[in-house]
Amino acid sequence: MGLFGGGTVPVLGVDISGGSVKVLELGKSGSAMRVAAYGIAPIPPDAIVDKVIQNPEAVGESIVKAVQRSGSSLKHAAAAVSGSNVFTRTIQVAADIPESELEGQIELEAEQYFPVSLEEVNMDFNVLGPAPDGPDRNEVLIVAARSDTVDNRVAALEHAGLLPKVIDIEAFAIENAIAMMMAEEYGQVEGQEKQVVAVVDVGSVATGFSVLHGDRIVYNRDEAFGGNQLTENIQQTFGISYEEAEAAKKQGGLPDNYETEVLEPFKHTMAQQISRSIQFFYSSSHITNIDFLLLAGGTSATPGVAEAVEEHVSIPTSVANPFANMSTAARISRERLNGDAPSLLVCCGLALRSFD
Repeated sequence: MGLFGGGTVPVLGVDISGGSVKVLELGKSGSAMRVAAYGIAPIPPDAIVDKVIQNPEAVGESIVKAVQRSGSSLKHAAAAVSGSNVFTRTIQVAADIPESELEGQIELEAEQYFPVSLEEVNMDFNVLGPAPDGPDRNEVLIVAARSDTVDNRVAALEHAGLLPKVIDIEAFAIENAIAMMMAEEYGQVEGQEKQVVAVVDVGSVATGFSVLHGDRIVYNRDEAFGGNQLTENIQQTFGISYEEAEAAKKQGGLPDNYETEVLEPFKHTMAQQISRSIQFFYSSSHITNIDFLLLAGGTSATPGVAEAVEEHVSIPTSVANPFANMSTAARISRERLNGDAPSLLVCCGLALRSFD
């Protein structure tokens, strides 16, 4: 098991977020991808706080339910970590360093960049290739995640009877899924300037903002804004329980003034948050234009959100559906999958580790 890799063993993508567990199995016939199985199950309140698992057993039980609902029989799993417990850095090393000495050299380099002791983290690295400024040096991506964060995810997977194969980084899983979508949807032409795609992943309590230049993430930042705010607004406006508000948000049945008094203000706030993230990115990067904006996460499927964001930021915006060009197993409802697709982006990137 490692922070990179995968191999030829098929893995079940397991996305453990603040509010739910999502599992996904992908298959492949030739070059054609197929959704073989997927399932979603809620996570008990307070089992995860600030993206850190506090109760591995409770999360493990949620994984069991999600796997049962999916019908998948895979035993190897890929999960991801994210947030302030993950550190990444791209460095340059001499290209002629022997492979036997590379790990030691990278550990020496990493100590000066990460704010924690290397004894407190699980670390891995990936040689990206020659540095842009000269073939005598290689670019190396170093990733470190706090050991307790990794250990708690492993414990939850094992409690569910799964064998952890890969513990990935959430941003890299998104990168994996978007790279697949870019290849299918836009078909990068040789010699064409690389496209810049921003991905806004609206979770229950936090929103991840990532920017890909070509097939590589060049920027990643989390904001304290999520779909729970809409649920809480529904709860307060209509005097119902949080559980009732969450169900009504997904299934409908709210009073006529819901759209004008609750939903429209929320969409406006969400568009403002995304606009601020874009401006912050522009101010810290040499990139001055984003070609596409993709919305992910369950909240992004709310009717009218993509249109409201596009109008506010003046960037072509759509809701991410990584399965648009995939076939599905007979037991999977296509309509239901399309509705769940925006929240399965990370899961898709993890499941794609089966084909590394």
